Amino acid sequence: MLKTSRGPIEMEPFDLDTGWTELPGFPEGLLVKFLADDLDEDAKSGARTRLVKFTPGAFTTHPLVHDYWEEVVLLRGTLRLSTGAPQGADTALTYSCRPPGTSHGPFRSDEGCILLEFQYYLR
Repeated sequence: MLKTSRGPIEMEPFDLDTGWTELPGFPEGLLVKFLADDLDEDAKSGARTRLVKFTPGAFTTHPLVHDYWEEVVLLRGTLRLSTGAPQGADTALTYSCRPPGTSHGPFRSDEGCILLEFQYYLR
């Protein structure tokens, strides 16, 4: 499924094995598949639904903070804080809710994982 603007989508099939692209601005091994996206960070409006894949051994290099809401479901695999902080390991099926301004990460996935992410601005 290609990146598409938000609008009616009714039970469109997709798979978890093909159609991934590199996640811009992140280290090698982080991939993305957009499901719907009209998030506009300049206008502070819209929403994005996407899948993010960490290939085995992939990691982020610094904490992330953004000005929109983010909800994440770990669908498959494991995701750990790279710092080894006491929050420990997240395993499928776990959920995170991050209000704007919430610092999170950096993360690593030794075996790989797939995340379902919802990112949005509230008016």
